Amino acid sequence: MKAKLTLSLDKGTINEAKEYAAEHDTSLSQLIEQLLRTLWSEPRKGKKTSGKSGKLSAEVERLSGIIKLPKAFDVKKEYGDYLAKKYGV
Repeated sequence: MKAKLTLSLDKGTINEAKEYAAEHDTSLSQLIEQLLRTLWSEPRKGKKTSGKSGKLSAEVERLSGIIKLPKAFDVKKEYGDYLAKKYGV
């Protein structure tokens, strides 16, 4: 069921959002709904799961598997080395 929502935004933001929606062949309402759904599906700091379903966001899904690392790659060691170099330890 759809319901109405009134938002107060800067006129410039509204105009840019309308232009963006038009360029992407969608309505401003659909754009805002999609944005909110994306926010719910992204991992939240301090939360075990993301959103109601616990699924990865579309952006994370899209990026998953891009980087191929060797089997012997030790993420914790590499991160420790990075921090040691960064902070001069």
